[in-house]
Amino acid sequence: MKYIVFTDLDGTLIDHDTYSYEAAKPAIDELKQRNIPLIFCTSKTRAEIDVYVKELDLSHPFISENGGGIFIPQGYFEADYPISKTQGTYDVIELGTAYDTLRHVLTGIRSHEGIHVAGFGDMDAREVSEDTGLDIESATLAKMREYDEAFKMEGDEKEAVKLAELIMARGLNYTRGGRYWHILGDNDKGKAVNILTRLYRKDYGEIRTVGLGDSLNDLPMLRAVDMPVLVQKHDGKHDPKIDDPGINRVDGIGPVGWNKAIMSILEDIRTPDS
Repeated sequence: MKYIVFTDLDGTLIDHDTYSYEAAKPAIDELKQRNIPLIFCTSKTRAEIDVYVKELDLSHPFISENGGGIFIPQGYFEADYPISKTQGTYDVIELGTAYDTLRHVLTGIRSHEGIHVAGFGDMDAREVSEDTGLDIESATLAKMREYDEAFKMEGDEKEAVKLAELIMARGLNYTRGGRYWHILGDNDKGKAVNILTRLYRKDYGEIRTVGLGDSLNDLPMLRAVDMPVLVQKHDGKHDPKIDDPGINRVDGIGPVGWNKAIMSILEDIRTPDS
């Protein structure tokens, strides 16, 4: 049986504060040795993900901006699939709404409803760097958004409920990650995972999917896989907004829990190319 691993990045595979994946490196190396695809499924942009793809020398598909885009290396699958466009060496399946549309709606809500929100589109790279802890180069890549606007809001939970209602009334959706809110279209991580899962199944037949996340925006992905895993957030607790009893909660913050979960799963896989 072929195993496929889908993973969130921020706060899951990489540390919330340091952005390091060093604690997960043993499990990453073991996945590569066993030829088990490791697929990033994150709120990060394509430009940000490319950095990790190159650092870890990966050659698998990845999912950007909360399921907004699926990037598949050309020639990766034998099965045919519809593509929206090609970008560099990738076939792209676009599920998300154009970034300019999302920005227009968000700024309209701010102007007309008096809810204070600040998105990446309102900040320069230096401001994003200061807000996230990313270096300037990484902050520049984080601003290269295509299908999802990350933003913060000032206000209490009552205003948060109002903001969510306003976004949905305009035909869009939202999710809340580890650091930011996200406004997006009719896409989520689960829909993108399901598309890739079907393609893997066409090529390999029987497969088993693993998903790892830490926040509420990971829930659609976790519900779309066979083996969902929730790691502890940077405060040492599991996200209280995720109460699905079918999701395995592993001890360990971010990449520490990620490494523990993957190593435990790999212990049950006997052959190198399961």
